[in-house]
Amino acid sequence: MTKDPSPKEKKTQDKLNSFYFELANIDSLGDKEQKKLYKNIQQTIDNLDSECEAARDWARFLSDASDELKARMKDTINSQKKGFIISRAPANGTIDYQEEKTRHFARGLNGYKLFLILFVGSFAGVIIELLWCFVRHGYFEGRSGLVYGPFNLVYGVGALCLSLVLYSYRNRSAVYSFIGGFVTGSVVEYACSFFQEMLFGSTSWDYSALPLNINGRICLLYSVFWGFLGVFWIKSVYPRFSVLVLKIPNRIGKALVWILLVFMIFNSSVSAFAVFRWSERVEGKAADNALERFIDGRFPDERMERIYPNMEFQEEV
Repeated sequence: MTKDPSPKEKKTQDKLNSFYFELANIDSLGDKEQKKLYKNIQQTIDNLDSECEAARDWARFLSDASDELKARMKDTINSQKKGFIISRAPANGTIDYQEEKTRHFARGLNGYKLFLILFVGSFAGVIIELLWCFVRHGYFEGRSGLVYGPFNLVYGVGALCLSLVLYSYRNRSAVYSFIGGFVTGSVVEYACSFFQEMLFGSTSWDYSALPLNINGRICLLYSVFWGFLGVFWIKSVYPRFSVLVLKIPNRIGKALVWILLVFMIFNSSVSAFAVFRWSERVEGKAADNALERFIDGRFPDERMERIYPNMEFQEEV
């Protein structure tokens, strides 16, 4: 069933029909009249383009507003359902409101919240992969990335990047989180592999045997996993994490973050130097100073192999 044109549409169409007629009979017009006609047509084109762009902006706004309202209602309904084992994740909109209401030290996505995400992500990633290794192979294998404690900055950076990218879509439908997770995870994984090989001449994973891989650093299968992880992270893990952070008093929370930050900087620095010396020992380079001798004694090859069981150094050509 055809919709009747609005008065504005009819007026615009009549104007266009007039232009079409004048263009079809352009030879009957003088030079001045032709120039005036072309000027009027160009002005009309500019006006139509401007209205079209405004209409597209308005349509995008309406589409985004509808999607966000549906997502917020769905998340709120889901948060009210009773979980079989654990409670449902709270709605992100509820978290936003509580953080602003209490003026919490880690509200929104400020520096305090970002560091806590990095720290917890670095720890949780190692524990999850440890359990996954046990389920798949029947034994525990350490996947730490730092020499002190079960921390791996790859997971922490992944969680941090997912949060930075997906935070704006926390109250949107899951498809945005999937796409964001797919792209972000792939970029982070590729970058971590590339810089590890460039700085230390070593690799910790290789997807060359899997289909649709790029230089063995990323592949379609794991990129899809990153997509689902993006949805799981921003819709389930992040709101639960934020609820726990909300329970930390402001004064204690700020002090705790600074203490953990100093620890992670120290841990990361020692780890980087220990891996660097390990790579030098593989190449047969002896320690040149007291610090290198201390590192060699504190972190010999046997200990480094236990901490980094999957690290392999590239042979020099």
